[in-house]
Amino acid sequence: MERMPDPLLDVLAALNVHVSHLSGVEATGHWGLRFDAHEHIKIGAVLTGSCVLGANGEPSLRLSAGDCFLLSDFHWFQVADERSTPLDDGQRVYQASRTRIVQLGEPGAEPTLVLGAGVHFLDPTVASLLSGLPVLTAIRAGTAPARAIQPLLRLCLEEADRVRIGAPMMIERLAEMLFLQAVRALVEESGGTTPYGWLGALGDPQIGGSLVLMHRQSARRWTVAELGHAVGMSRATFAARFRQLVGMPPLEYLLRWRMHTAGRALLAGDRTVASVAAEWGYASEAGFSAAFKRVVGVSPGRYRANPMAAAPPPQGPPAEHLVSFADA
Repeated sequence: MERMPDPLLDVLAALNVHVSHLSGVEATGHWGLRFDAHEHIKIGAVLTGSCVLGANGEPSLRLSAGDCFLLSDFHWFQVADERSTPLDDGQRVYQASRTRIVQLGEPGAEPTLVLGAGVHFLDPTVASLLSGLPVLTAIRAGTAPARAIQPLLRLCLEEADRVRIGAPMMIERLAEMLFLQAVRALVEESGGTTPYGWLGALGDPQIGGSLVLMHRQSARRWTVAELGHAVGMSRATFAARFRQLVGMPPLEYLLRWRMHTAGRALLAGDRTVASVAAEWGYASEAGFSAAFKRVVGVSPGRYRANPMAAAPPPQGPPAEHLVSFADA
């Protein structure tokens, strides 16, 4: 299998993630649930039976045993046995349940079992690079990512339902693997289609090549002309193509990645702000701090104290309207 591009590995390594409130539904007969917008990415799988999953008004997908799915954030969604089945309020149903697996219908028949988990990013400034994910992605049974996701979800459920030493850390590590497998599905199992947003840019030979260069030599003082020349494009054509695919100018992306990497250095140990600034070629701590605050939103010192406070506010529905399948 072809090795994933370096920038993808870099971003995945920087995405500190954890899974929360793994839950699911075990249902027979006619059943349907609707959930309001959720503020994080969701990963799930149909372990037995089948269901219909739809999100944000887009065409719904039929999922069968072994299929997995990925839902991007800030979208409502619904899950049911059939498209025509009336839907109950999912939040109300989960609040009334005493267990993580909601039981619907009469026992005895072969049930449909769907598990879902919310994947949160502890550093949303890095997570913003994946903001172009599709609303709903099906990861079909038989693909390598689906075969990997199913047992990981089962392990998450076992860890969440039993009081065991180290369970929270185990769930976080499993969540990292869950998300990695889902991203692999988008990049490797796309059937020849181009993935969305930043992931799609990685698949473009020239723009993807420029991203590799910027990640491998992120401290270099690149110019747009140098980057374009390195991938065989004129300055103007490269700049326009880069902005079209990545969503920002090349040097803005480079600055953001430098500050993301600098932020990780600040959190990793007891280094001074001045030493991190010098590593990234800043002659003064003040100049570095100004650049860092422009990208991250707060000063390096405040970021070190609380990286979540540094994250920009999420772009989506107001917080009071956020409900989720996994968090209900």
